[in-house]
Amino acid sequence: MLEAGAVVPLVGLAVAEGAQAQTAAPARLPENGITVPIATRINGRAVTLEVDARASLLDMLRERLSLTGAKKGCDHGQCGACTVHVDGRRVASCLTMAAKVDGRQVTTIEGIADGETLHPMQQAFIDHDALQCGYCTPGQIMAAIACVREGHATSRDQIREYLSGNICRCGAYVGIVAAVEQAAAQMKEA
Repeated sequence: MLEAGAVVPLVGLAVAEGAQAQTAAPARLPENGITVPIATRINGRAVTLEVDARASLLDMLRERLSLTGAKKGCDHGQCGACTVHVDGRRVASCLTMAAKVDGRQVTTIEGIADGETLHPMQQAFIDHDALQCGYCTPGQIMAAIACVREGHATSRDQIREYLSGNICRCGAYVGIVAAVEQAAAQMKEA
Protein backbone atom coordinates (compact mmCIF):
# COMPACT_ATOMS: atom_id res chain seq x y z
CA MET A 1 0.00 0.00 0.00
CA LEU A 2 1.30 3.47 -0.89
CA GLU A 3 1.53 6.10 1.76
CA ALA A 4 0.10 9.56 1.19
CA GLY A 5 2.68 11.80 -0.46
CA ALA A 6 4.76 8.91 -1.81
CA VAL A 7 6.44 9.49 -5.17
CA VAL A 8 5.78 6.74 -7.71
CA PRO A 9 7.80 6.55 -10.93
CA LEU A 10 5.40 5.98 -13.80
CA VAL A 11 7.87 4.71 -16.39
CA GLY A 12 7.60 0.95 -16.71
CA LEU A 13 5.04 0.66 -13.88
CA ALA A 14 1.91 -1.38 -14.43
CA VAL A 15 -0.72 -1.28 -11.69
CA ALA A 16 -3.99 -3.13 -11.78
CA GLU A 17 -6.56 -2.70 -9.03
CA GLY A 18 -6.00 -5.32 -6.37
CA ALA A 19 -2.72 -6.45 -7.97
CA GLN A 20 0.83 -5.68 -6.97
CA ALA A 21 2.84 -3.25 -9.05
CA GLN A 22 5.24 -4.85 -11.49
CA THR A 23 8.07 -3.20 -13.37
CA ALA A 24 8.51 -4.19 -16.99
CA ALA A 25 12.10 -4.64 -18.11
CA PRO A 26 12.94 -2.04 -20.76
CA ALA A 27 13.35 -3.49 -24.24
CA ARG A 28 17.01 -3.66 -25.16
CA LEU A 29 18.03 -2.50 -28.58
CA PRO A 30 21.12 -3.87 -30.25
CA GLU A 31 24.07 -1.57 -29.58
CA ASN A 32 23.75 0.06 -33.00
CA GLY A 33 19.94 0.08 -33.02
CA ILE A 34 17.60 -1.90 -35.25
CA THR A 35 18.24 -1.69 -38.97
CA VAL A 36 15.90 -2.32 -41.88
CA PRO A 37 16.77 -2.92 -45.51
CA ILE A 38 15.42 -0.49 -48.09
CA ALA A 39 15.51 -0.48 -51.86
CA THR A 40 14.56 2.84 -53.41
CA ARG A 41 15.34 5.10 -56.35
CA ILE A 42 16.96 8.40 -55.47
CA ASN A 43 17.31 10.92 -58.28
CA GLY A 44 16.71 8.10 -60.76
CA ARG A 45 19.42 5.85 -59.34
CA ALA A 46 18.68 2.53 -57.62
CA VAL A 47 19.82 2.56 -53.99
CA THR A 48 19.82 -0.40 -51.63
CA LEU A 49 21.03 -0.05 -48.05
CA GLU A 50 20.40 -0.89 -44.42
CA VAL A 51 19.16 2.05 -42.38
CA ASP A 52 18.52 2.59 -38.71
CA ALA A 53 14.80 2.04 -38.22
CA ARG A 54 14.63 5.38 -36.39
CA ALA A 55 16.47 7.41 -39.05
CA SER A 56 14.76 10.21 -40.91
CA LEU A 57 14.89 10.46 -44.67
CA LEU A 58 16.81 13.72 -44.22
CA ASP A 59 19.51 12.05 -42.13
CA MET A 60 19.76 9.15 -44.56
CA LEU A 61 20.17 11.51 -47.52
CA ARG A 62 22.73 13.74 -45.82
CA GLU A 63 24.70 11.28 -43.69
CA ARG A 64 24.56 8.04 -45.64
CA LEU A 65 24.33 9.25 -49.25
CA SER A 66 26.12 12.64 -49.01
CA LEU A 67 23.19 14.42 -50.66
CA THR A 68 23.44 17.61 -48.62
CA GLY A 69 21.13 19.87 -50.63
CA ALA A 70 18.18 19.30 -48.30
CA LYS A 71 18.99 21.21 -45.13
CA LYS A 72 18.29 20.49 -41.49
CA GLY A 73 16.67 23.73 -40.40
CA CYS A 74 14.21 23.21 -37.57
CA ASP A 75 14.08 19.37 -37.62
CA HIS A 76 10.36 19.71 -36.75
CA GLY A 77 8.76 20.09 -40.19
CA GLN A 78 8.10 23.79 -39.72
CA CYS A 79 10.67 25.56 -41.94
CA GLY A 80 10.65 23.61 -45.23
CA ALA A 81 14.44 23.63 -45.67
CA CYS A 82 14.42 19.84 -45.98
CA THR A 83 11.71 19.60 -48.68
CA VAL A 84 12.20 16.75 -51.17
CA HIS A 85 9.78 14.83 -53.41
CA VAL A 86 8.65 11.27 -52.72
CA ASP A 87 6.76 9.76 -55.64
CA GLY A 88 6.36 13.29 -57.01
CA ARG A 89 4.85 14.76 -53.83
CA ARG A 90 6.65 17.20 -51.59
CA VAL A 91 7.50 16.01 -48.10
CA ALA A 92 9.40 17.35 -45.12
CA SER A 93 12.24 14.84 -45.11
CA CYS A 94 12.99 15.53 -41.45
CA LEU A 95 9.57 14.07 -40.56
CA THR A 96 9.64 11.18 -43.04
CA MET A 97 11.16 7.94 -41.83
CA ALA A 98 13.84 6.60 -44.16
CA ALA A 99 12.22 3.15 -44.00
CA LYS A 100 9.04 4.64 -45.54
CA VAL A 101 10.76 5.26 -48.89
CA ASP A 102 11.33 1.55 -49.50
CA GLY A 103 10.11 0.88 -53.04
CA ARG A 104 9.49 4.57 -53.74
CA GLN A 105 11.05 7.30 -55.88
CA VAL A 106 12.85 10.15 -54.08
CA THR A 107 13.94 13.34 -55.83
CA THR A 108 16.24 15.86 -54.18
CA ILE A 109 17.56 19.19 -55.38
CA GLU A 110 20.59 17.31 -56.72
CA GLY A 111 18.36 15.36 -59.10
CA ILE A 112 16.32 18.04 -60.87
CA ALA A 113 18.86 19.47 -63.34
CA ASP A 114 19.39 17.76 -66.69
CA GLY A 115 23.15 17.41 -66.72
CA GLU A 116 24.55 20.93 -66.99
CA THR A 117 21.13 22.37 -67.88
CA LEU A 118 19.37 23.77 -64.83
CA HIS A 119 15.74 22.98 -64.10
CA PRO A 120 13.55 25.97 -65.13
CA MET A 121 12.85 26.68 -61.45
CA GLN A 122 16.55 26.77 -60.60
CA GLN A 123 17.19 29.19 -63.47
CA ALA A 124 14.23 31.35 -62.48
CA PHE A 125 15.58 31.63 -58.92
CA ILE A 126 18.85 32.91 -60.37
CA ASP A 127 17.10 35.24 -62.84
CA HIS A 128 14.99 36.85 -60.09
CA ASP A 129 17.67 36.89 -57.38
CA ALA A 130 15.32 34.74 -55.30
CA LEU A 131 17.95 33.88 -52.75
CA GLN A 132 20.29 35.61 -50.38
CA CYS A 133 22.07 33.30 -47.96
CA GLY A 134 20.90 30.26 -49.94
CA TYR A 135 20.19 28.02 -46.94
CA CYS A 136 16.48 27.67 -47.66
CA THR A 137 16.86 27.72 -51.44
CA PRO A 138 16.91 23.94 -52.13
CA GLY A 139 13.73 23.45 -50.09
CA GLN A 140 12.13 26.54 -51.64
CA ILE A 141 12.88 25.25 -55.15
CA MET A 142 11.55 21.76 -54.43
CA ALA A 143 8.37 23.22 -52.88
CA ALA A 144 8.01 25.63 -55.82
CA ILE A 145 8.23 22.80 -58.36
CA ALA A 146 5.54 20.92 -56.44
CA CYS A 147 3.41 24.08 -56.24
CA VAL A 148 3.47 24.40 -60.03
CA ARG A 149 2.83 20.69 -60.64
CA GLU A 150 -0.06 20.74 -58.16
CA GLY A 151 -1.67 23.57 -60.16
CA HIS A 152 -1.28 26.15 -57.39
CA ALA A 153 0.78 28.74 -59.24
CA THR A 154 -2.02 30.61 -60.98
CA SER A 155 -1.74 33.82 -58.93
CA ARG A 156 0.73 35.51 -56.60
CA ASP A 157 -1.60 35.01 -53.64
CA GLN A 158 -1.91 31.30 -54.44
CA ILE A 159 1.87 30.91 -54.80
CA ARG A 160 2.41 32.63 -51.44
CA GLU A 161 -0.21 30.40 -49.81
CA TYR A 162 1.18 27.14 -51.16
CA LEU A 163 4.78 28.08 -50.33
CA SER A 164 3.91 29.34 -46.85
CA GLY A 165 5.46 26.26 -45.24
CA ASN A 166 8.89 27.27 -46.52
CA ILE A 167 10.56 29.98 -44.46
CA CYS A 168 13.18 32.40 -45.83
CA ARG A 169 14.87 34.23 -42.97
CA CYS A 170 16.46 36.67 -45.44
CA GLY A 171 13.08 37.76 -46.79
CA ALA A 172 13.62 36.96 -50.48
CA TYR A 173 9.90 36.32 -50.95
CA VAL A 174 9.36 38.90 -53.72
CA GLY A 175 12.03 37.22 -55.85
CA ILE A 176 10.76 33.75 -54.97
CA VAL A 177 7.20 34.55 -56.11
CA ALA A 178 8.50 36.12 -59.33
CA ALA A 179 10.69 33.07 -59.97
CA VAL A 180 7.74 30.71 -59.51
CA GLU A 181 5.64 32.78 -61.92
CA GLN A 182 8.39 32.63 -64.56
CA ALA A 183 9.09 28.93 -64.12
CA ALA A 184 5.37 28.06 -64.06
CA ALA A 185 5.00 29.53 -67.55
CA GLN A 186 8.06 27.60 -68.79
CA MET A 187 6.99 24.34 -67.14
CA LYS A 188 3.54 24.57 -68.79
CA GLU A 189 5.19 24.81 -72.19
CA ALA A 190 7.39 21.75 -71.56
